[in-house]
Amino acid sequence: MSLRITDDPAADELLSSNPLALLIGMLLDQQVAMETAFAGPLKIQERVGSMDAATLAHEEPDDFAATFSQSPAVHRYPGSMAGRVQALCAALEEDWGGDAENLWTRDDPDGATVLKRLKALPGFGEQKAKIFLALLGKQCGFDGAGWREASAPYGEDGSFRSVADITSPESLTRVREHKRAAKAAAKEAKA
Repeated sequence: MSLRITDDPAADELLSSNPLALLIGMLLDQQVAMETAFAGPLKIQERVGSMDAATLAHEEPDDFAATFSQSPAVHRYPGSMAGRVQALCAALEEDWGGDAENLWTRDDPDGATVLKRLKALPGFGEQKAKIFLALLGKQCGFDGAGWREASAPYGEDGSFRSVADITSPESLTRVREHKRAAKAAAKEAKA
C-alpha cells in the first residue's frame, strides 16, 4: 500500500506504513484541509519521537498539547485535538492491545463489524467511520464482506467523495470539486 494523500512523501510513507498514523490522520480531518490533517501524524512523530498508541496516550496532556501548537501547528485547534488523539490512543491501548490495525484484522471482521468498531472510538461518528472504512477498502487492502455497503456512499466504486478516493493530485481536485458542489447544494436547499 502506498497512499498519496498529503503531497508530502514522508507524511504519505508514514500513513502507508503505520495504521495508527492513518487513524490519527482521519481523526484530525475536520475543520482543516485534508492534506493538513493527514500530515499531522508525521509532525506528532517528529515532535514526540513516537507513533505508538501507548506512548501517545501517556504523554503529559499539557506537553502533548504544546507539541500540537508548535509552528507549523498540527491542527487549527491544537488543545482539543491533542486531547482527542490521546483519548483515541487510550481506547486503542485498552481495547485493541495498542494496535490500530486490530480494528480491521482481529477475528476476520466483515465491513459492518469494522464500521461498528470505528464508531465506538472517541472522535469517530458515523460519517468519519464510513469514510475511514472506505479508505481501508479502496486503498489499504481490507476486503471484509460487505465493506462497500457498510461504508456507503463513500465505498462506491469510481466516486470522488472523500479522502478514500485520493490517489493523485488530480483525484484530490475531483474530491474538492465534489465537496464544493455538495456544500453549494446544501446551502441552496437551506435557502
